[in-house]
Amino acid sequence: MKDTDLHGVDAEARTVFQANCPSRPILDQIADKWSMMVMALLERPTRFNELKRGLEGVTQRVLTQTLRRLERNGMIKRTVLPTSPVGVEYSLTPLGESLREPFGQLYDWTVAHSEEIQSSQRTYDTRAGA
Repeated sequence: MKDTDLHGVDAEARTVFQANCPSRPILDQIADKWSMMVMALLERPTRFNELKRGLEGVTQRVLTQTLRRLERNGMIKRTVLPTSPVGVEYSLTPLGESLREPFGQLYDWTVAHSEEIQSSQRTYDTRAGA
C-alpha cells in the first residue's frame, strides 16, 4: 500500500517539494517574468536591442542575465553574426519551443482572469488597510 497524503499524492510525488529538488531552479527560471516575456518575443531569431525595445522597463543588465540563464538552461541559442560590428541574435531551441504551448495557456489564463485578480487585490488591500 502506498503512503499518500489527504489529496492522494503518494510519498514519491511529494519529494518534488524538497529543498534540494533539481526542479526548483528550473521553475525559478521559467517562471521569471522576464524569461517568459523574452521567450514570447522569440518567434523568430531576434537581436538584443530588438528584444530590449519589446520589453519596456527591462534594464540592459537584467536582459543580459536573463538571456544567459535561458541559454544555460538550453531554452535559447545565441548566434554570433559575421557582421561589422559583430552582431548577436537569439532564437528558441527545440526545448524552448516545447514551452510555448504551456506558456501560451498560462498567458491566456492570466489575461482572462486579470480583472478578477485585480479586483481581489483591491478588496484585500482595502481590508488590510482598515
